Amino acid sequence: MSKACVMDENSEVVFQRKMADGVFLMGIESPGIAATAIPGQFVMIRVRDGLDPLLRRPFSICGIREPGVVLVLYMLVGEGTQILSRILPGERISVLGPLGRGFKPDEKDSRALLVSGGIGIAPLIFLARRLRSGEALFMAGFRSSRQVIQVRSACLVCPEIYIVTEDGSEGERGLVTDILAERLKGAASERGRSSIYACGPVPMLKKVASLSKEFGVPCQVSMEAHMACGLGACQGCAVPGKRALADAYLHVCKDGPVFPAGNIRWESL
Repeated sequence: MSKACVMDENSEVVFQRKMADGVFLMGIESPGIAATAIPGQFVMIRVRDGLDPLLRRPFSICGIREPGVVLVLYMLVGEGTQILSRILPGERISVLGPLGRGFKPDEKDSRALLVSGGIGIAPLIFLARRLRSGEALFMAGFRSSRQVIQVRSACLVCPEIYIVTEDGSEGERGLVTDILAERLKGAASERGRSSIYACGPVPMLKKVASLSKEFGVPCQVSMEAHMACGLGACQGCAVPGKRALADAYLHVCKDGPVFPAGNIRWESL
């Protein structure tokens, strides 16, 4: 993403909607960001004026609603998100974006396999809306029914959706990577015709990357990391990566957050 395309918009909050236990969907009127954002990119939000908290918070873009409304799906994890959840429609916040490198769907795919864990569902909802109808299979994993995000209410458009919970309280019981493995085994004859797009916790992404390598299916992963600036200046969001001649560190905000799975040194995470 070119830095020249990054905007800092004084944006009005259009709505706040509770989606699950501790999970909210926010609509923000940011026409400049909405016009240029692609799936996988993110925004940095200043949750209130002043120096407390000092830093902006990063959030994946969950989708775009016309006209010019950016959707952000977020989970309550600390002071910043607690403050964000108390903002009322009509109030204004500073939104910086769109930032980072997004997903690059392969036009040759006959099927996109979208795999999410928890709040990692956000960028994949945006991606699913940008894919051609009928070409995506969405697999969303959660710990229990309390954390399940009703994906169609979060603007997900996808003909095939599998909900998986670790305790079996909703959908299928197990891990979302179990469903992915079954799908890849059942479609072994279609290798090369599908691609995997994933976002979620590191242990899930490690397994997804391993399965993609085992079955020879291209895979792109969206990494999550703590960020201070979102522009690559602070270099605080480094992940171990592989480059042509030597191991190196990649920065989630600038080099990602979306990477080919083979570019990450998973054994060091």
